[in-house]
Parts: sequence; structure tokens; C-alpha cells
Amino acid sequence: MTATAGAALNSKLDWQSLNWKAIESAVRRLQARIVKAVQQGRWNKAKALQHLLTRSANAKLLAVRRVTENDGRKTPGVDNVLWASPRRKLEEARSLSVRGYRPLPLRRIYIPKANGKLRPLGIPTMRDRAMQALHLLALDPIAETTADNASYGFRTARSCADAIERCFVSLSRRHTSIWILEGDIQGCFDNISHRWLLDHVPLDRSILRKWLKSGYLEKQVLYDTISGTPQGGIISPVLANLALDGLERRLMEAFPLHGKGQKRGLAARVHLIRYADDFIVTSRSKELLETEVKAIIESFLRERGLNLSPEKTKITHITEGFDFLGQHIRRYPNGKLLIKPARKSIRSLLVRVKEIIRAHYGSTAHLLIVHLNPVIRGWANYHRHVVSKRIFARVDALIFQLLWRWAQVRHPGKAQRWIKRKYFERVGTRDWWFFGESADKEPRFQHLRLFHAAAVRIVRHVLVKSDVNPYDPRCAKYLEQRSRRRSTLSASTPWALGSA
Repeated sequence: MTATAGAALNSKLDWQSLNWKAIESAVRRLQARIVKAVQQGRWNKAKALQHLLTRSANAKLLAVRRVTENDGRKTPGVDNVLWASPRRKLEEARSLSVRGYRPLPLRRIYIPKANGKLRPLGIPTMRDRAMQALHLLALDPIAETTADNASYGFRTARSCADAIERCFVSLSRRHTSIWILEGDIQGCFDNISHRWLLDHVPLDRSILRKWLKSGYLEKQVLYDTISGTPQGGIISPVLANLALDGLERRLMEAFPLHGKGQKRGLAARVHLIRYADDFIVTSRSKELLETEVKAIIESFLRERGLNLSPEKTKITHITEGFDFLGQHIRRYPNGKLLIKPARKSIRSLLVRVKEIIRAHYGSTAHLLIVHLNPVIRGWANYHRHVVSKRIFARVDALIFQLLWRWAQVRHPGKAQRWIKRKYFERVGTRDWWFFGESADKEPRFQHLRLFHAAAVRIVRHVLVKSDVNPYDPRCAKYLEQRSRRRSTLSASTPWALGSA
């Protein structure tokens, strides 16, 4: 069963029998029309199509499905309400309406940051999340159409790997930029000007104002929100991207590579690469970065109520190297640019592994492996596009030492040979492979092996086209071919998938 675009939800619909492929296709057609209207400069047409999309039954169903199937589906807001049953999901999708809508305050929680500080998160209620997801379906096509080409964070069909590959392309040649301005925006999500967002974001202003001014609840005390967009809201990353889009165009206007001022642009070689609120700007001149480029960035951010972080913003020579998105990028004396996992990222993995092992001194080897494998596999897959092979082997060796110590602590009276026979086996040419046995009835889960980072293949990432738009039908074939190519590249060798 499926709903008709633009129509009211039928009370006879059954959530479990909905034709999601047809529903997504109907929403995609409306989003493609929004993209076409924006490309033609027909903003009134785009606004009318947004209005139609946010009132359509298909979009409401997709919005509810997103908030009830993502990682936050078990995290309630201030009303402590979750949508679990299929019947409840249909009822809530049917009730999504702009008329009479009033969001509840956010539930404030804190999560630890890498520097030891706490990051505040604002958790909306399920209903507010669904309303944000609904309007995001109408906003994201515009955001993708007007976005900076050098922006890679929180965008469909783009990733950290694309941002890192763009760094390689911009910095690998001998006669390219040699100075890098490492930029970080101070409290980006918390300080974006509400006035700027209301004046520039192509979204229903009354709805946007309600979200921005909803406040947050902390220890039963209600606080007003006078700036920023909450980290934790579904629509917040796109709002932040819209606020930061335009910086690339402003730098290109000051340092054009074509037409008038071409020599100035080529001599400066100013390039922006941004992932969310982390960005770098490259140039051949340190003085240019310190004066003109930094001044342009500060002026751009000031308009949006933002400032550069004095602690994290610095200018570095390419031969000294710099960290960006968990990778260390550096040109070595032989002139070769190499990108490797950053020391901070390696240290973070090992700390996490130590914490897991320490928490499982009383557990079986099988249960320990169940908790370790996703962490090791996820970290290795993130770094599989850079020069990581030796580091992977080194990480595996350090993890082996931690596991050997774990086994010795569990069996202090046993000999080393006994410990090896109990916890380590030989597979092919590899000896000392940590494994665990389980009483699980499913045979393929009874014998589990530790995942090795060195099993992950190093595969060069192919940079996404700068002007690709996932909502433009003309880009569909390219994205399909790209997705098919990535799926054929196995992330690890078949003999090391972590199970027998």
C-alpha cells in the first residue's frame, strides 16, 4: 500500500504493508522539482513546492520512519515519550501539521569531548524530531543546490574521505600551496545568529523561529535560547552548513583563478576545504593567510554571530604537517605528501580498547571479542583510504599485548603454553590468533576470532565530483555507478572477517 503525494493519510493504511519504494520515489520527484526551480532562480516556485512537500502524506511517513528507525529512536525528549508500535507511528504521521504546532523545550544532556570538556546536546521530543525531519526533506534539496563545492560535512554522497582526498589533490603537487590555515569556529552550533538564520534560511520562518526559541530544560529549570541551533536536532547540521556556505565564494572573489585577477589567484593558490565547522585554507603565502585571508574569514563569520577559536586556529607549513579529521597530512623532505592516521586517533583507539578489556576481566573471550571487533573494524575502515598499513600492523601488535595481559590476569597460576592453547590458535600462516568459544546455538557465532586492522585493504578513495547534487536526476547515474564501485571493494580480506 502507498499514500498519494499531497494527499491526507488514509486511516486504513497499515504501517507494515506500506510500499516504501513508491513513497520515496514520490518524495524524490518533488525534491527534484525543487532543485530545478532553484537552478532556474524561481524561488517562489521552490517555496510553493516546499509547501506542497511538507503537507504530503508520503513525506510525513518518511519523516516518522526516520525518527523511529535511527540511532536516537530509544532516546526520549522532555515528555519521555517514544513511538514504538506501528499503529502509533501511523497516528503520529497523520497528526503532523503546521497548524497549531508548538515545540516543547529540548532536554539538555552532556557528552564528553576529546579535550576533556563536555559538549551540550539538546534532545527534542519525538514529535519535534519528526517535524524537523519533515521540513528537512524540503530544505535539503535547496541546501545541496546552493552549497559550497568544498563543503563535505553532513551532506549526502559526501564524506570525510572526500575531504581528505581533496586535501591530497590540493597539496600533493610540488608547486601548489605550502601554507595551511587550520580554522576552527568557536562554539559554532551554540553561537549562530538567530537573526541571520531567520533572514537567510529558505524555510517557513514561523516554524524555524519556534525551533530556535524553544529553550531547553536542565534539572527541571527552563532556559531561553538566544542564539545557536541545538546539537542533537535533526535539522541542525543543515542549518549550520547553510550558515557557513558562501565562504568559498567569498574567497574566490578575492582570489579568482580565472578571468580578472587571474595572476593574483594563481599566485596565491587559495583553496578552502571544509567539513562542518572544521576547515583549512591553503595558500603559497603565509603573510596572505595572516592578513587578507584571515580578515575575510573573520568578517564572514562575524555576520553570522561567529568567531574563530584562538586556541585551535593556526598557520602551519606543509613540511611540519597538520591534523585534519583524524588524519595527519605532511610533505616529507623527498617532496612526497603522505597522509597517515593521526597520533591522537591512534591513541584514542588504544584507550578505547583498554577500557573494553579492563571492563571484561570477568567475561569470556567470546564476549570480549564481540565488543572489540566493531571498534577495531570501524577505526580501520575509516583509515583505509590513506597510508595506514604499517600503522595497522603496529596497532594489532599493541592490542595483542593487551590481550595477552588480559589472559594472564585471568589465569595467574597457569603456564604460558596453557594460556596460548586456550585463547590463541593458528589460522593459515598466522599464529597467535585470539579467539573465543560460545554456547550460542547458531554455529557461525560459536567460534569467534578477533578482527585484525591489518586485514583491511588499503583502497585509494575516488574524490566525488565537486558539483554533484544527490537530488538532481542528472546526477543519478553517476551516483549509482559510484555506489556500485564502492560496494565491490571489499573492506577486508575474506579470511579475516572476525569469525570462523
